[in-house]
Amino acid sequence: MSHLSNPLATAEQLYKKASVNDLPAELQDSILFFTARLTQAAGVLLRLPQDVTAQANVLLFRYWLVDGLMQHEFSELSAATIYMTAKISASPRSLRSITNVYAYLTSPNSSLSTPNSNPPPDPESYYLSESTYITNRNRLLHIEGQLLNALGFNTHVALPHPLAITYLQALDVFAASRSQKGKSAGTEVGKRAIEYLNTALLSPQMLYLTHQPCALATTAVYLAARDKGVKLPDVEWWEVFDCEREELGFLAVAMGSLEGVVRREMERWGEGKAMITRADIRGEMEKMGTALGSGGAAEVEDEEAEMARLMDEKVAAQ
Repeated sequence: MSHLSNPLATAEQLYKKASVNDLPAELQDSILFFTARLTQAAGVLLRLPQDVTAQANVLLFRYWLVDGLMQHEFSELSAATIYMTAKISASPRSLRSITNVYAYLTSPNSSLSTPNSNPPPDPESYYLSESTYITNRNRLLHIEGQLLNALGFNTHVALPHPLAITYLQALDVFAASRSQKGKSAGTEVGKRAIEYLNTALLSPQMLYLTHQPCALATTAVYLAARDKGVKLPDVEWWEVFDCEREELGFLAVAMGSLEGVVRREMERWGEGKAMITRADIRGEMEKMGTALGSGGAAEVEDEEAEMARLMDEKVAAQ
């Protein structure tokens, strides 16, 4: 059964993450949300299967249990994680494709920006010269090595999506009567359950690191059936799927709160904000009258990062 379960984050790891980063909780939540959203968007543009993108987000959060949030630029860490995850799957993507996609997503013309802030098309804002590509490629390969080292080369991720469909079949939900639109109510419940699971990947609460796939799948089925008005058995059916009532209640609240998380982040950073950077976080810290301590080890760039930054500035100036 090991392929159906994940190693869960311990209370000590979660406490260490919260205390070592020297960042207020709300800024840590912003980093987690924006980076996970960027990873999801990159997976869509790279035409990766959703399971690959989901695994990349889970591995990204696992990495942050080991290393500090400010260790690498968030977009670069996302790119390195999705490259690593795709490489070991049946759908690998080239580094050039990945760097091009991330250059676009972090540009002013990014599709992550809202239509209200939609600037005139400017391909030059996300054009990568050969020298810039080589710099970015080397940096991503360096981060990939640090990722694997931090994860102990354990890249196994069990996802709850297949379990949710299996649970719906076991509950005979797909035999539900057709809705007014002519679609099977069971099909709509299945689609809604998958939507809940995909949205949960963006949660700053790191639900995929604190709960097993069976509990996540059970909660998604419960919420989806409630949303679509499909009646489930009156008995405590969730216990059959190894999920306690208390855990079901907690996850139901957590999954249902993601809309509020998105609204809060848009209010804090502006609806047109496609992606935040370490510079944005430092700026917020200055507004709060605090500064990064030893937990912000990325404040001191190593020689390789410094050289890459100078090359980028030189290329941008040309």
